[in-house]
Amino acid sequence: MKENIDFKADTIFPAGEPLPEMFSKYFIGQAYLNMLTTTGVGIGNVTFEPGARNNWHIHHKGGQILLVTGGRGYYQAWGEAARELKPGDVVNIPAEVKHWHGAAPDSWFSHLAIEIPAEGASNEWLEAVTEETYNNSKK
Repeated sequence: MKENIDFKADTIFPAGEPLPEMFSKYFIGQAYLNMLTTTGVGIGNVTFEPGARNNWHIHHKGGQILLVTGGRGYYQAWGEAARELKPGDVVNIPAEVKHWHGAAPDSWFSHLAIEIPAEGASNEWLEAVTEETYNNSKK
């Protein structure tokens, strides 16, 4: 477990606290949130334990940008193949695109999640990512 502790300690931004109860129901596995700012543009550092991921979800109106800062993970838009992510990768997620993101089964994963501001912007949380879908992302 030492490498897990080192990952959380050696990241650019601290991992933060386990997700609040209101969000944890939309994740499989443990994730942590450190909101870096909520002024103007919301930016959160999200850290996933190995194998953790969020449910399918949609950002209405504004969209989202992911800046990968550590570990290895995946991003998948509905109807597309999963994409492996590593530090330095950028994912631009347009508004209204159903998607999920999370850690590889053997790696912690950390990214900055930037919420693109828009009038009436909201998130819609959907179904969990099935084991079959997650396992297919590793190919």
